[in-house]
Amino acid sequence: MKKHTAKKLKSNRKHSRRMMAAWTVLVLAIGAFSVPAYAAGDPLGIVNNLSDFIFSIIKALGIIILGWGIVQVGMSIQSHDASQRTQGFLCLFGGLMIAFSKEILTAIGAV
Repeated sequence: MKKHTAKKLKSNRKHSRRMMAAWTVLVLAIGAFSVPAYAAGDPLGIVNNLSDFIFSIIKALGIIILGWGIVQVGMSIQSHDASQRTQGFLCLFGGLMIAFSKEILTAIGAV
């Protein structure tokens, strides 16, 4: 029984040494082949371009919501439905807020 345990321990040691050697080779290979990346251009300009792109998408969504609010207000005036009129005005003002969010944030001084 001791013989079996000694063989198993020896096998486990060999396995752990092989795993450690493989791990070491992997880490050294990653370190040897890593190349520093240098960004070309102005990083602040890239961030500003991304910000402008995101705000243009938000503005487009705001205009779509604004248009839907106008349609809801028009339908509520035609049907004399007060709750639909309230929803329409909320949608209209929400669309205005979303469409002009960049200008509002700029006026506040956050962007």
